[in-house]
Amino acid sequence: MSALLGAQGPRCRTPAPSLGLMLSVVLLMGLARVVAWQQLHSPKAHAFVLEFLATFQLCCCTHELLVLSEQDPAHPTWPLTLIYFFSLVHGLTLVGTASNPCGVMMQMMLGGMSPEIGAVSLLAQLISALCSRYCIGALWSLGLTKYHVSERSFACRNPIHVDLPKAVIIETICSFIFHSALLHSQEIRTKLRIHLLAALITFLVYAGGGLTGAVFNPALALSLHFKCFDEAFSQFFIVYCLAPSIGILLMVLMFSLFLPWLHNNHVINKKE
Repeated sequence: MSALLGAQGPRCRTPAPSLGLMLSVVLLMGLARVVAWQQLHSPKAHAFVLEFLATFQLCCCTHELLVLSEQDPAHPTWPLTLIYFFSLVHGLTLVGTASNPCGVMMQMMLGGMSPEIGAVSLLAQLISALCSRYCIGALWSLGLTKYHVSERSFACRNPIHVDLPKAVIIETICSFIFHSALLHSQEIRTKLRIHLLAALITFLVYAGGGLTGAVFNPALALSLHFKCFDEAFSQFFIVYCLAPSIGILLMVLMFSLFLPWLHNNHVINKKE
């Protein structure tokens, strides 16, 4: 029995530093948001700081989730469980922010955000994505676990395991599905909506994670794969920036133009 416990002990203890690091980031960003709500009164400054903090939290936690997924690759349900849990955490703590350039684009196209605020939010997300990358590298240099090495944050770990057209289709579909659900779940009770979106994110990562990483977030992709953008910019820009944007555009066109047009034609034909 003692031998069994000894074999299981390291595996049980290993995730603790990573989980503690992620929860610490969530708490610190939460405190910073409280201060921002109280001290900032300019809409542009408010939008910039909140988007910066939200994107920073999302990127740092995702970096650490990738570390955790490598610690026990034989049990894929463990990282999927963590993805679901931290999707819930982000959904509860990042209310009112997009932390995704595609989300900002969607709001701008639908008239829910002014171009000025949208530009400020996009700039905040870009800066935050880069800051989170170097901040997590500094934290990894502390060597909390054997997986925490600063060199990994500066290496290109190419997540694309399919050819370019398939990768574009996967990221486009993921962006389309997620933002469609995000847009059309606003009337659902908040607690239920957060669980549904977390389950959807987990499913999309499960379905497309082994093919492209199922990121569907340009800011997050930039933070995770900045070195890859440097080495193969055109490929990564097309897959992780252009493809999710196409998904947003198709979603807005379908639900704002095509489906209403189809409905109106159906009503007219019935009257005739």
